Amino acid sequence: MSTSPVSVLYVEPWLRGTYADVPAVGRAVLHALELALDDITKWTEGLTDAEAHAEPLGLTSVSFHLKHIARSVDRLLGYAEGNQLTGEQLAALKSEQGGEETLAELMGEVEASFSNAAERVRVLATADFNIPRGVGRKQLPTSIGGALIHVADHTQRHVGQVVTTAKVVKELRC
Repeated sequence: MSTSPVSVLYVEPWLRGTYADVPAVGRAVLHALELALDDITKWTEGLTDAEAHAEPLGLTSVSFHLKHIARSVDRLLGYAEGNQLTGEQLAALKSEQGGEETLAELMGEVEASFSNAAERVRVLATADFNIPRGVGRKQLPTSIGGALIHVADHTQRHVGQVVTTAKVVKELRC
């Protein structure tokens, strides 16, 4: 009789019982950021720095998406807080396309962004989600709740693109 190793069951963040002290909407955003980091970590594992910057078949690079994820979380939370973009945020936005960062540096930026976001989300989660907020120079209408939810869905959209590009890059090695 042979024995096989016990497989470890992955439990998604929303089923881990974490952040019970945070109201439901904020908790969902925090879980979305955790899931994003789990997926990014899993699918970028083994990529070289050059592969992180590759644009296979015309796809946008993993490096772009990692920078965009980290920096857009900061921008979107700023809107939720009632702020407009700072000069520093605008400069960071313009630099998302280029760069020669290592994959480790890019992952560090995502992790730092999510860590910073956690406290901001906790505060915003106690607000009235219907309070109006304006986005950008045109002050396009949203609300605290709308901006918070968009942090989660926008992040997940770009994580999907990281996964797709990483899979293509790895497949093209063959």
